[in-house]
Amino acid sequence: MVLLGTIVNGLAIIIGSLLGTQLRKIPEKVKVTVMQAIALAVIIIGIGMGLKSENFLIVIGSLAVGAVLGEKWDLEDKLNRLGRWLEAKTGAKEEGSFAKGFVTATLIYVVGAMAIVGALDSGLRNDHAVLYTKSMLDGFSAILFTSTLGIGVLFSAFPVMIYQGSIAILATQITQYVPQHIMDAFIVEMTATGGVMILAIGLNILGVTKVRVANLLPAILVVAVIVTVLNVI
Repeated sequence: MVLLGTIVNGLAIIIGSLLGTQLRKIPEKVKVTVMQAIALAVIIIGIGMGLKSENFLIVIGSLAVGAVLGEKWDLEDKLNRLGRWLEAKTGAKEEGSFAKGFVTATLIYVVGAMAIVGALDSGLRNDHAVLYTKSMLDGFSAILFTSTLGIGVLFSAFPVMIYQGSIAILATQITQYVPQHIMDAFIVEMTATGGVMILAIGLNILGVTKVRVANLLPAILVVAVIVTVLNVI
């Protein structure tokens, strides 16, 4: 089943979030310290991913063009509005943190090599091992995120499943059109570009910056275009 890994990943986030709701009553100073620890770990992950680039000019160019497109399409605001809409529909009272939890968790779970590589493995080889591993990581992090950011984290499972499921389904046909060396180059540079975004998420959680990370998401598409052009020329 092509979508099995994606479904397991979504369920892991939902279950982790539900468990996290049971930890909401921990002292505020503990929540702050835990969130800071998570932010530092996220920053280290982002730096590690960013350093994997074999041509950092691709990363810089992709982020610059992606930022222009993202600001034009105003993706950050749309994600926040979706979060507020979900908050209103579910009746959740999070004092404004619902949308923050939804957006932050969605970006962390979507922007990363494991999401794309895992979905590709599911579609190309019906191998869900990467997504199973990602499910464990996402499930445990959902417990921590929900305990500090609120129930909005649970709803991040749905864009994650749509995103990864779409890649998995498309992957069943992708080898007919995309040579392996181009795919490999894309994954490397996409990982580095995603790493910069994850670094920004970590800094945002710490309150150091206010980067509109969702508006950088088009950079992933730009990476695909640049890598394809450079490998065709």
